[in-house]
Amino acid sequence: MPRLTITGAATAVPMGAQVYEEQVASRAAAALAAHGSWSVDRLVVRSLRSPLPGNRRLPMGWLAGASTRSRRAVGRALYPRGGVVHRMGLELPPSPHLDVITLHDVVAWKFPDESAPVPAAAQEARRAAAVICVSAFSAGEAVDLLGIDPPHVVHNGVDPRYLDAVPLGSEELEALGITGPYVLTAGGVSRRKNLEGLAEAWPRIRSARPDVTLVLAGPEHPKRTALFGGLPGVRLVGRVPDATIAGLYAAASAVLVPSLYEGFGLPALEAMAAGVPVVAARTSSLPEVVGDGGMLVEPTVEQIVEGTLWALSDDFAVREMAARGRTRAAEFTWERAAAGHAAVWASLV
Repeated sequence: MPRLTITGAATAVPMGAQVYEEQVASRAAAALAAHGSWSVDRLVVRSLRSPLPGNRRLPMGWLAGASTRSRRAVGRALYPRGGVVHRMGLELPPSPHLDVITLHDVVAWKFPDESAPVPAAAQEARRAAAVICVSAFSAGEAVDLLGIDPPHVVHNGVDPRYLDAVPLGSEELEALGITGPYVLTAGGVSRRKNLEGLAEAWPRIRSARPDVTLVLAGPEHPKRTALFGGLPGVRLVGRVPDATIAGLYAAASAVLVPSLYEGFGLPALEAMAAGVPVVAARTSSLPEVVGDGGMLVEPTVEQIVEGTLWALSDDFAVREMAARGRTRAAEFTWERAAAGHAAVWASLV
């Protein structure tokens, strides 16, 4: 019986990559049923003293900077002999057998304010039995920058709760300090997110629409506070609980994704699923994901302002666009993503 081992790293603050890992791993066995009988195991690796849940411990700090040879030795001890191993994080050691990795993007190699890449990761990617990328854009970047064989492209999915999202009520919004209509931006603060451009654009948007608030969701960070803390009509709500985030999207008048660079752009897809008008930058993977389901603009101050004000207007075309976005988002299912992964795993056996 073929064997699949999915391995990931325990993390205290789950982000988009962890959403991907959980959604694919939880559907792996069902997706592989179309390819015969498989054994599916899951390893969750944590550091030696980590209190996080997991079933394996490794010296993660040392491992991230270890030589290729040392990392392969750890992999031989960690993984079962034979079968397919899918590493959901590049910091994890490679399998000496059928090694599969997911490469969400190449930001670690391109942007100095991102976490530095694992030194051995590029070489390991070139040696892998298969590389999966979450967008055709990321796949092209991986080929051009890392010199790997063309990866398999398997798009992410969107959680069905966004398609079924009920907008937060006024009391729930007031508990977050939000009153009246608002536009939402969710995510990190690295330079590629273009929060500087949004901060420059916001006073002009606010001047034209003083009734609208800009809501920023994401883990607290001094950079976000420095950029937006002194601006009028801005509310920083921090990291929003999973039970609340879909309703926060659904209650927004528009969602802004002004990024300079995205490997996929899950916030845009989630907003589309919730039926909310999306204004996204015409950069990197975002046109591939958004298609005609959102307003694509150049990531300049001028176009961020123009696109946002149009999305806030009563133009019937805005409602048509949001309807197209919801229909398009419904095609990005995690079942389809898991099936794509299963086809890659099965092709190696």
